[in-house]
Formats: sequence, C-alpha cells, structure tokens
Amino acid sequence: MKSSLLQVFASLKLILIAFWKETPVYVIGALRSAVSTIEVWLYDTKHASYGIAVTRIIFACAALGILLTNFSTRHYTYGSAAAWSGHLETQYGIYNDIAIFQIFQNLAVNDVLVTVYFLVTMLLAVGLLVGYRGRIVLPVFLLFWINLIEAPYFGGDQGDSALRISLILMLFTDHSGRLSFDAKRRAKVTEKPQPIVVKLYFGNRVLPAQLTNLLHNLAIVALACQISIIYVSGALFKAGGAPWKDGSAIYGPLSMMRYSPWPEINDLITVSAVVVAIGSIGSVVLQVIFPGALLFRWTRIPILFAMVSFHLGIAVLMGLPWFSLSMIAIDAIFVRDVTWLRLIGWFKRAASGRPAAGETATKHVEESIDEREKALV
Repeated sequence: MKSSLLQVFASLKLILIAFWKETPVYVIGALRSAVSTIEVWLYDTKHASYGIAVTRIIFACAALGILLTNFSTRHYTYGSAAAWSGHLETQYGIYNDIAIFQIFQNLAVNDVLVTVYFLVTMLLAVGLLVGYRGRIVLPVFLLFWINLIEAPYFGGDQGDSALRISLILMLFTDHSGRLSFDAKRRAKVTEKPQPIVVKLYFGNRVLPAQLTNLLHNLAIVALACQISIIYVSGALFKAGGAPWKDGSAIYGPLSMMRYSPWPEINDLITVSAVVVAIGSIGSVVLQVIFPGALLFRWTRIPILFAMVSFHLGIAVLMGLPWFSLSMIAIDAIFVRDVTWLRLIGWFKRAASGRPAAGETATKHVEESIDEREKALV
C-alpha cells in the first residue's frame, strides 16, 4: 500500500514538473501568435472598406433628411424666429466656449445667411454622399454640422450625438475608398512624384500605407466599441426600470400621439399584450447580447438582422427615421466586404438584366478577401 502511494506521488511530481517547464513555453507561444495576428490585422490592409463607405452614404442621407425636413422651419428652429428659445443670446451646447463652433451662432439673426448656411451644408452632405473629395469635404461638413446642430437647445437628440462622434472617428478612415467618385479617380491616377497639396486634392495617399491602415482599422474598432457601448448601456439602463421588467415599456411611447405618425399601425401592436411584452423584453435582450453575438458568424448575421429590424421599427412606428439611420449606418461596418460585393453585383445584374460587367474581377476580389479572412482566423 505504501509503495503504491509513493508511485502515485512520484507520478504527480513528474506531472507538476513537466507542467511547470512546458506551460510557460506554450503561454508565450500563444501570446506571440495573438500579437502577430493582431499586428497583421491592424497593419496588413484596411478592413471594412465597403462597410465604412456604406456608413458614409447612410450618414449623409440622415444629415440630408434632417436638413430637408427642417428647411421650411429653419428660421423658427435655428434662425431669428427662434429668439423665444433664448439660444440666440446664450448658446447652451457643449461647444459654447470654442470659437470655431460659434460661426452659426454669430449669423443666426440674419435669415438670409441662415438660408445660405443650410444650402451650403446640404451641398456638403451631397458631396459626402457621393464621395467627392472626401478627405476635404468630411472635415468641412463636420464643422458646419456641429455649428448647426448644437445651436438650438431643444433641436437635437441622441442620434445627433452618435452621428457627431462617428463622423469624428471617420476622419481617420478611408471612408471614400469605395463606392465614390474618389475611388474612380484614384484608380486612374498613376503613382508619380507629386507635391503633397496635389496628392491631398486628388485623394492620393500621402502617409505610409501601414500608418493609414493602422489609423483606419483603429477607427473601425472605435466605431464598433461606440455602438456596443450605446446598446449595452441602453439595455442596462432599461433593465433598471419597472416597465421594462414587466414587459409594458413600449406601450407608453407607441400610444402617444407625438410618437405615432401612423396611429392605426401602432394600435395593431399595442392591442396585444404578448407583442408588447416581446417587444419590450426582446429589445433589452438584443441590445445586451449584441457585442458577444458579433464574435461568431452564425450569431452575427441574426443579430444584425434583428438590430436593423429594431431600428426600422423605431423609424416607422415612432417617427424617428434619422436617429434610426444613424444607428443602422454604424452597424454596416459589421457586414463583410465579400457580402457587400455580392450585394453590389446582385443589384448590377438586376438593373441590367444580364451579368454585370467586371463580374469575373469581382469574383476574384471576393475569393481573395475570403482567403485573407480565413488566414486571419
């Protein structure tokens, strides 16, 4: 019996010695592999190049929608007729101490200048939409946009905040590298020695490729973190409220005339306690699991469909289309470039009624992207 115990202890001793010697080697190897994978992902190429282009397009549409729907009441909301709100005397926004963001505040009393300001901002939004001189247009549009949106105390919502933060992050991305006039122009430009000003004007690369890739990919990560924080923090805030716990939360806003552009449709939903409960509790669950569901393809696709449907529901049922578009725009970065290419090819074939020109080239690009993603997994 004693000899058997000694043999057991001897075996355990050998196992512990082997574990102590070999574990650090495996841990260090795993860490090196992880660091190498992260470096390759950050420096090798720009990711979500089509996704960020779609984000740019949707953001521009949301901005145009806000400007167009407020154009007829621009003087009442932003101009001289808004004196009753007090914002012409004192700006209540978070940028009231920064001179560059006081441009609109200084001309708001002049209705002609307000109209010109609106039209220029719309023109910049169109330039952003089509991707024309994106590296110049986006910073200028962002300056005009913050000046305008932050002026009235009562004129904004959380969709404006998400849009503003995302546009700032997009300054570091190659947002006009796809689906834009910039992309077509870059394809025709040869790599010749040129002054930096000329390169910036024509949209050519000025900084080293690895640095631009790093900035682009870090901005994509920051956008992903931003939307995840918005969803999770919103879900946790809701979970603390009694209406969300008992499943009756969405009944209130859907029953208010202010958030009911089509009351008949809302009545079809609020008449069913089961549908109200599913909508209330389900929205909390979707938001809180969103970051984790993105990690795997078999969960990422359903969660993206669910969140887009969730925001479309808000747009239609509550009359908040521009907020919903801002949220959907950020979700676009989670769709793979391969998927966007296939969608573009499908639209081309559907529009022409025949295989789109360059379909073979598109297929090669899809295959190369697939191979690259498989190598990084």
